[in-house]
Amino acid sequence: MKRIFLSEFIKQKKTVGAITPSSKFLIKKMLSVLDFSNDISIVEIGPGTGVFTRELLARMTPNSKLMSFEINPNFHAQLQTKFTDSRLNLICDSAENLKQHLDFKPNAVVSSLPLAVIPIRVKLNILNAISDVLNNENYFIQFQYTTNAKKYWNINLVTLKLILLRLMFLLLSFFIARNRLFSSS
Repeated sequence: MKRIFLSEFIKQKKTVGAITPSSKFLIKKMLSVLDFSNDISIVEIGPGTGVFTRELLARMTPNSKLMSFEINPNFHAQLQTKFTDSRLNLICDSAENLKQHLDFKPNAVVSSLPLAVIPIRVKLNILNAISDVLNNENYFIQFQYTTNAKKYWNINLVTLKLILLRLMFLLLSFFIARNRLFSSS
């Protein structure tokens, strides 16, 4: 498994971000926020060789759902051979197309995508697709081996704060104007 992972890393540097699969410690830490005691629907992005997939399926109830997106055809083929669980739906496509494949509202999106090496346009498309299927009660769980992705999130948080401030100012202006209009009559 590690040899396949390393081989794909060398061939596909823009879609494989590590030279070995994730550790059991990382998997345990990332999945600790999810409640597996009830039925759960999860989207997994970038399963690679399936280390997260295996653990997700082991923790899920019999009626839970897992949809895994793997863009690398070699990893996808390996996953199809490795997993025959009926709760799992393997998709060989970019997570940019998440909404086209999704037939349920996920409780969580678990991502092992190498955000640091994915081109910005693709990264934004994927993050937009994820945000379109999640709400405030759902989880987006992502790990990163580098701090490059942190820059992206910080910029977007600042931008988001500015947008919210502008929106609040606009609403405040509207209410002040409305109150003036109705109080003058």
